[in-house]
This record gives sequence, C-alpha cells and structure tokens, in this order.
Amino acid sequence: MTNFATWDRATKGRSAPFAVVDLDAYDANAADLVRRAGGRPIRVASKSIRVRHLLERALATPGFAGVMAYSLPEALWLAGHGVDDLFVAYPTTDREALQALAADERALEQVSIAVDSREQVDALRRWLPHGAPVRVVVDVDASLRVGPAHLGVRRSPLRSPRVAATVARAAQGAGLRVVGLMFYDAQIAGLPDSSAAVRLVKRRSDASLRRRRGAVRAAVEAVAGPLTIVNGGGTGSLEVTGADPALTELAAGSGLVGPTLFDGYDAFTPQPAVGFALPVVRRPARDVVTCFSGGYIASGPAGDSRVPTPVHPAGLSLVGTEGAGEVQTPLRGKAARDLAIGDRVWWRHAKAGELAERFDDYVVISGGEVVDVVPTYRGEGRCFG
Repeated sequence: MTNFATWDRATKGRSAPFAVVDLDAYDANAADLVRRAGGRPIRVASKSIRVRHLLERALATPGFAGVMAYSLPEALWLAGHGVDDLFVAYPTTDREALQALAADERALEQVSIAVDSREQVDALRRWLPHGAPVRVVVDVDASLRVGPAHLGVRRSPLRSPRVAATVARAAQGAGLRVVGLMFYDAQIAGLPDSSAAVRLVKRRSDASLRRRRGAVRAAVEAVAGPLTIVNGGGTGSLEVTGADPALTELAAGSGLVGPTLFDGYDAFTPQPAVGFALPVVRRPARDVVTCFSGGYIASGPAGDSRVPTPVHPAGLSLVGTEGAGEVQTPLRGKAARDLAIGDRVWWRHAKAGELAERFDDYVVISGGEVVDVVPTYRGEGRCFG
C-alpha cells in the first residue's frame, strides 16, 4: 500500500508545492482494474489522468484499449502524438476543432464524438464540411427512474430504443458514421457504498440497464449496422457493468489514480497513486500551522467530499472556518506541534484528474525513489477545459 513517508523521503530537498505519481501504486491499480473488468477491454478516461506519460503507460498495459477523451481539441492533440482509438464522450460545439477533424484523414479514422439528440446532429450538419464522414457515438441516458425521481447524472435525453434509433438514423442521413453507443451509469460507478439505500439503487439500476441496453443496441444496429463501441461503466462499477453482454468495453480512469472520492466502495480499494506536498509557512498557534496554497477544490456538489485531505503527518485536519484556501491553508492537530517552517504536509485530492490542472509536472516515484519528472497537460501548455 502507499506509504506517504516513503514519498517524503524520496523527495527530500525538493521545494514544495509539488505533486507526485507513484508508479508502483499506479500499476497495482491498473492490474486491479483489469482483474475487476473480467476480460472486458477498458477505455482509459483521460479526464482522470491529464498526463500523456500516464495515459500511454495505461494503454501499454494488457486489458486497456483506447482513450475516452473529454474534448475534441484534446483528442486531436493526442491523435497527433500517435494515440489511436479516441472517443470524445461529451458533445462538442468547437467549430474550429470540427473543421480540423474533417480535414485530418487519420483523425477521421481514430476519433469518434458523442451525440445525443437531433439538435446536435443538425448542428454538426451545419458546422462540418459537406460529406465529412465523422464517426459518432450515440450517448444514451443510463440513469434510474423511479416514478418522477431521476437517480443519476443529467446527460443524454435519450432513453428508449426507438428514440436512440431515430437519432442514429438522423446521423446517418447527415453523412455521419454511427459507430457506437455509450451508457454511463454514474449512480453505480460514481457513488461509494455508503448506505443500504445506495446499494439498493445500484442493484435496481443494474437490473434496469441490463434490460434496456441490449434493446437499444439492437434498435441502433438495425439502422447503422454492427457497432464497434458499446461503452459503459466506470471505476466504481467494472465488475457489475462488465457482466452485461450488450457491452463491448468499459471505461475507467479514476481507479488508476485513487483519489479520496473512491474511498468507501465495497468491491475494491484503489491505492493513492497521486498526491501533493505543501510547505508549512506560518505557525498561528501552538497546534496550528499554515501551508502555502492548497485550495484544490474538486468539481461537483460543494461540500466536505470535494476538499483535499491532509494525510502525512497523521493527525492534521482543516480548520472549519477557513477550509482549503487559494494561497494558504491552516491545519490544526497535535502533529502541528512538531512541524517547523519549511516542513511539508502531504495531501490527497478528491477528484482524480483535476490536480493535474494545478501543476506543470508530476514527480515520478518508483521503488521508493524519484525516477523521472513528467509534464501534465498544463505543463505541455494545454488546457482543454
């Protein structure tokens, strides 16, 4: 398991703040994801990584195949670096990127983009050069409906086989190539097993989706022919979602990194593979120290689950009236008494890939030693939103 004291020793003398990736933990997490996928190929979710070196490392691991990108400019950039089989899992309105996709023969074969409505198809028809054979994947709502309640994320408006087929038919009529389907079951994959109610929602969602996915796939294939991408699942649901024969692949990314939002699942415990160190710069009181920076708040509903967590030395906690600040973060606890100005505090972040937007590079640790420094997307001068 991850030893934060080892990270501290390995990076002795390095000025904080900085972020690290532990390859031993990263590789162990990759192996566990493959085990849980039960033979299904895993598409790497790039938004949870945002470091080309780490994306390529995962893709070189047997059991992983293809990238689930989060923006079209990102996918085109990765394709330009030789990455194959990129699926942009969110609709795009970037007209310049669409023009670049249409003009790039290799990208036209390697990049697919998501659509989930006639409205999006009509927009692509207007924005793309006439006849550009862009690959599209129809994104289908995978939430659970219980009466008027919507349990899951708000993504696609498509649910029924008939309506999904209608969008596929419209895409075909617009000259697009329908190559796949996507079903993101966030209420299974993205929720820790925190209560009996959550476990019940997951079971009901899985049963509902197993009835619906196959029917949607059959309806869309009747329009578009055999599909090469039928994607579902996420880090939190690989062994559940992967049991559905309607799928051709799964997706995961956060499980490689092991952020705090993926603590608390019954079926798996990822190792923290990425973390960061902040320097102590003040001592406002005997049992309080203040670190420089630290306000790395994760996206999603605001609350305690989205803030970073101090993990080493043990026994420190955020001050409730201040939290994690943009330029300074106070911490309280007995361990503060033994920290001197310039000492470091180690942290885990809440959401996997967003930390990479805060640092130009990750210090790479393997075997308890620093072996490399690799740039993040930010360090390569790239920000994709």
